[in-house]
Amino acid sequence: MNNIGIVRAHTNIALIKYWGKRNNKLFLPMNSSLSLTLDAFYTDTKVTLSDTYDKDSFYLDNVKQDANETEKITNFLNLFREAANIKTKAKIESYNHVPTAAGLASSASAFAALAGAMNIAAGLNLDKQTLSTFARRGSGSATRSIYGGLVEWTMGYNDVSDSSFAIPVDNADWNIGMLVIAINKQQKKLSSRIGMQQTVDTSPFYPAWVKCAKNDLTAIKKAIADKDFIAMGEITEANGMKMHGTMLGAVPPISYWEPDSVKAIQKVKDIRDMGIPCYVTMDAGPNVKVLCRQTYIEKIRDLLLTEFKPEQLISSRVGSGIIELSEAEWPN
Repeated sequence: MNNIGIVRAHTNIALIKYWGKRNNKLFLPMNSSLSLTLDAFYTDTKVTLSDTYDKDSFYLDNVKQDANETEKITNFLNLFREAANIKTKAKIESYNHVPTAAGLASSASAFAALAGAMNIAAGLNLDKQTLSTFARRGSGSATRSIYGGLVEWTMGYNDVSDSSFAIPVDNADWNIGMLVIAINKQQKKLSSRIGMQQTVDTSPFYPAWVKCAKNDLTAIKKAIADKDFIAMGEITEANGMKMHGTMLGAVPPISYWEPDSVKAIQKVKDIRDMGIPCYVTMDAGPNVKVLCRQTYIEKIRDLLLTEFKPEQLISSRVGSGIIELSEAEWPN
């Protein structure tokens, strides 16, 4: 057996955040979430299954990863091998066009691409909804990167694994864009998984977060259906700030913000006061994302250049769902 799958997956940025698991093994979330897939950040992954391999190997950006990192990938691939009733070992080659572990959703694109490539290599032919339940087992947010545009990740019910999956909500082709202010692209000191669990376990604000997130999801889906960008932006900004508020209530308190994060938030508010609709959101990292109209994105970028360097400002259009690539499109 020597089968190959090559897939590109884009990152997504949650507008209604996922923060907290009710089942750590199955990656089942405490609340449903909703995201926007971005074109500017993506991962390309090639999976080669071969009977000549005696163990799995994992290369990230041409660097062979250590045993610990490879073991995580092996555990993920085993889900697919079990479904396909095979034991064939794999060579994984992945190129991350996203700074890893910097709060720019690198794990979302990484595991969505890996899931898509393994699905092809193993000959499973899973539909996208089912594939999203597999991707979720690598990284919760990866379930949303299976699709493009605006995507909901349903929390499911009880501890039933296949009840929690992603659903495309809207293709977001109504003049939506996002600008990322890269405050710090270095790997963060506290991982999302650890920060998330610490918040769930110790923050007295957490139960209120779960309730608010549910209400925010209902409200933003109405705004999307109405194509009401202002309402969508206001809900997005408020939801992100509430998530970070729950972290400040953790013991010890958690903050992923840096001084320039605060500067960026204030600058975006100043731009909004000028009559340009734009709204901030932040994940578990210092980088600030600006939800805006695509037609305003260059104007906003120009205004941000008074405070930030050109290389810190990354504009993005709406991204697509996972894409199968040919071997001719794979880097040699």
